[in-house]
Order: sequence, then structure tokens, then C-alpha cells
Amino acid sequence: MTHSLSSLSDLLNNAGTQWRVFDMGRKITKIDKATFAKIESTHVPYPYPLQQHAFIAIQFWNKAESTTPYIWFLKFPLDEQSKLVSASRDHFASLVLEALGTQLTEQDGKSDQLNNNPYVFTPNANKRAAFNALMKVELNQAASQYYEHAALYLSGKIGFENWSSVALQGLADFAFRLSDENQSHLINALPQLPDEVLNPLSAMLEHVSIDVPLTEALITQIKHAISTEDIGKLTYFLRMIASSKAQGLVDDIITSLLKHPQLLDLNILMTLAGRCWISLVPHMSDYFEIVSTTQSSDVFAGIFADLVAIDVTRPHVLALLRDQSRSDVLSKAIGQLFSS
Repeated sequence: MTHSLSSLSDLLNNAGTQWRVFDMGRKITKIDKATFAKIESTHVPYPYPLQQHAFIAIQFWNKAESTTPYIWFLKFPLDEQSKLVSASRDHFASLVLEALGTQLTEQDGKSDQLNNNPYVFTPNANKRAAFNALMKVELNQAASQYYEHAALYLSGKIGFENWSSVALQGLADFAFRLSDENQSHLINALPQLPDEVLNPLSAMLEHVSIDVPLTEALITQIKHAISTEDIGKLTYFLRMIASSKAQGLVDDIITSLLKHPQLLDLNILMTLAGRCWISLVPHMSDYFEIVSTTQSSDVFAGIFADLVAIDVTRPHVLALLRDQSRSDVLSKAIGQLFSS
């Protein structure tokens, strides 16, 4: 890597591109350039660590050349404080310079040279569909050809039983285009949607900052799922509220949910840790009491490692180590973390 290029930010800026960065590991979340610069300089931890890595998407383009952006899906290792391992970032940048030079948007016949390196990853189908839908919104482009049919289905006009004709990309486009009309249709449809639609729809809406009316409607469905002990639907609806603007409402319903430990199977426990970690902050002891009581030591260790890696939850997880009021079961589970 040349001395003049000390970061990916430098690389992108010196190439004259416009660019954006998104977290792709947990929820698709935009990372502003100032924060990304602090992450690259290791002044702050990566805010959304997953499996000791930062999974990111970098979208970049040159307006003078094309309106079609290039996208890098990259994963970089993080250290024990969830800070970027700079050597890996530097290695990737050197591979870029070797393959493309500083002309990042002139990749004809060269892009394949970057595909075989340890820092590139392929998001799963749900993430790809969601990211594609978000990019079309960000770039003011039309939705995919599947959007209109998905919107028609969710309006109830073709029958909710006819779900098999609805494409995943159409659901993604709908989720990222929640106009007043679309939101109203979705609210009315929620009690009638089959699991075959709720499942992929939840994988889209978990990335969307939904408004209060939809959040309230989803919480109504969560309360119904709790009362009927429908764990499948409970998981879907929890995912749908994960990025809600109404954080107070989300906090309240998760507080209520933790009072029903019999409903908290592994999927729900992992949904809470993986997508609703902010709401767990005031309930960390109760949450880990449930995990220690209902799950294996390996699961406990995995969830502990996951939450202790996130900067905003780390102090609350570590506080459990000093909590003298914790149960014997939780104490034993914590002790096993440090046993040989």
C-alpha cells in the first residue's frame, strides 16, 4: 500500500468517487463517513460486530462516468475490543491498488481479480434483496419488476392465500417503500398473513426504521402471539420492530416478553441479542438468567460473546461478573466461561 493511502476512505476519496458505507452483519445500517473514519483509525470500536468481524458494504460511483454504483461486500476481523484489525484493511487496499490502481470505477475485465480474497463475502439471499431495495431508494431509482405484485398482494386484493406468486425482491421493495398507503395496507394485512409471507417480510422490515402506527400494530400482534404462545409469529414480529423509530414502545414490549421465559426459545433469544440488543440493556441480568436456565453452556457462551462484543452492551454484560445477587445457575454458567 502506498504511503499516501492510509485508509479505505483515502482510497475512495483519491479515486474521485462518491461513496457510502453500510453495516451488513446485523441490520443493514448506514455508517456515516465521520464514524467510519474513526473506525478505520481505531479510535472507536466497530458498532455492530458479528462473529468478531465487521461485515460492511461499500457503495461507490463516479457521477461523471455512470449512475450505476459499484459495491464491495467486505468482512474484516476485529480485535478483542471490537476494533478494526488495520493490517487486514491495509492488505485489502493493497490488493485493490494492485488490481485496479486508483481508477476504481474503471473495472472492465479487472473486477474478477478482487473476488478471490479473504475479505470478500456474499450476503445471503434475504440481505441481498434488502440491500438491493434500499439502494434503489437511496439512488431514487424505480423498484424492481416484482414490487407492484407484492404491493397488490399486501393490499389484500388477490387473496392472502395466493402467497406463492409473491417474489422475495417484491417484498423487499415494499418494505423499503412504506408510503402512507403501503403502511395502511400492511397494518390491515398483518393478522391475515401466512407464515410463508411473515418470515421473509420480517427479514426485510428488520432493517427499516418503521413509524409509530406500524410499530403499534406489530406490538398488538406480539401481544396476541404471547397470549396464544405462537412462538413462530412472535419471532417474526419481533424482527419487524427491531429498527423501529419508536424505541420506547419496543423497550416496553420486550420488558413484558421477558416475563414469559417459557416462550423464549433459542430463536427468540438470538433475535433479541442479534437485533434488539439496545432493549436488553436494562434487563441483562434477567435475560442471561433465562439463557443460563434454558440453554446449553455452548449457547450461553455464544450469546455472552456476542453481546460483550457490542460497545453499548459490553459494560452491562461485564457487570454480571460482579453481580452478587445472580442465581446459582447463572453463576455456574459464567464460571464455565472461564474454566479450562
